[in-house]
Amino acid sequence: MRKINTKIVFVIVILIVSVVTQFVFAGGIKKVGTSAATFLRIPVGARATGMGSSFVSMIDDPTALYWNPSVLSSVGRNALVVDHSPWLPGIYFDFAGLSVPVEDLGVLGLSITILHTDEMEVTTVEEPMGTGETFTASSFALGFSYSRELTDRFSIGGTFKYIQESIYNSAATGIAFDVGTIYETPFAGIRLGASISNFGTKMQMTGEDLNVRVDIAPGQEGNNQSIVGKLNTDQFDLPLIMRVGISSEIVNSEDFRWTIAADGINPNDNSQSVNLGSEVGLLNEKLRLRAGYKALFLSDSEENFTFGFGLNEISVLNDVLISFEYAYQNFVHLRDSNRFTLSIKF
Repeated sequence: MRKINTKIVFVIVILIVSVVTQFVFAGGIKKVGTSAATFLRIPVGARATGMGSSFVSMIDDPTALYWNPSVLSSVGRNALVVDHSPWLPGIYFDFAGLSVPVEDLGVLGLSITILHTDEMEVTTVEEPMGTGETFTASSFALGFSYSRELTDRFSIGGTFKYIQESIYNSAATGIAFDVGTIYETPFAGIRLGASISNFGTKMQMTGEDLNVRVDIAPGQEGNNQSIVGKLNTDQFDLPLIMRVGISSEIVNSEDFRWTIAADGINPNDNSQSVNLGSEVGLLNEKLRLRAGYKALFLSDSEENFTFGFGLNEISVLNDVLISFEYAYQNFVHLRDSNRFTLSIKF
C-alpha cells in the first residue's frame, strides 16, 4: 500500500510543478528573439533530448556539464562525453565535455560547445547572385565547471563560460556563469534539482564588416569622400534560463526501472513552459528507452515530442565503460533533428 501511495504523491507533485510554473509565473512580455548567443539554449545529450529536456534533476550523467553542474558529483569517476547533431538545415551542433573527480576537492569539468554553418555565398544589392566570395557563421562556448557534495544527499556546482559568436569578419564576446543544486530526498527516491544558466554580460557585434565609407558633406565639392565610419550595433542579453526539476523512479528493480521527470523552465526571452520525460531501463540497465514532450503550455512552440534509446555502459578494456545514445526531436515547421552521443567512463 505504501508503494502505491508514494507513486500517487509523486504524480501529484509533478502536476503541481507544471501548474505553478505555467499559471503563477506566466504573464508579461515574452521578449522572443531579444537575446544573443541563443545556441546556449540548444539541449545537450541524446539522453536528455529523448526525455524532452527534463533533465535538471537526473543524476549520473556527464552532460550535467550543461544541465546542472552540481550533478557532476554523482558521476563518480572520470567521464568523457561527445555529442553531435545536424541541428537544422546547414547548421551543425557539437558538444564535448570532460569531468574528473579530485580527491577531497570535488569534481572538475571542462566543456566546449560549437554551433557552425556550411559556407554561404556573399550577396549584395548590386550582385544578388553572389560576389564569388563565401562566409560562415559560428558560435562557441568554453566552460570550466566545479561540483562538490556538501552532504550525501545535497550537492552544489557552478560553471564559468567564455562565449563568442562570429559571422564573416565580425564577432561578439561575453562571459557567463551557471550555478546549480540537487537534493536527493529521503522520500521515495525523489530528486529535486535547480539551475540558473547563462547569467552574464551583454554581447555586441564589432568588426570590419561594420565599417562603411561616409561622405560627411555630400553637397560640397572638394571634401574627403572616403571617411571610414562605423555602424554601432545594439547590446543584447544572454539567454538567461532558470530550471526547476523533479524526478524519481516509479519502479526500480534489477531487471526493470521506470523513471519520470519534469522540469519547469523560466527563460528571459520567452514564456514559461514545462518539459516532461520518461525513461525505462531494461536488461540490467544495458538498454534504455525514453520519450518526452518539450515546451508544454508554450504558445506557438516549434518543439514538441521526442524519443530515443541508448546502449548503456558496455564494458570494454577492463574498467572502461562506453555508452551510445540516440534521440529524435520533432519540430513543427523546421526539419526534425537527430542527435548522437558517445560517453566514456574510465
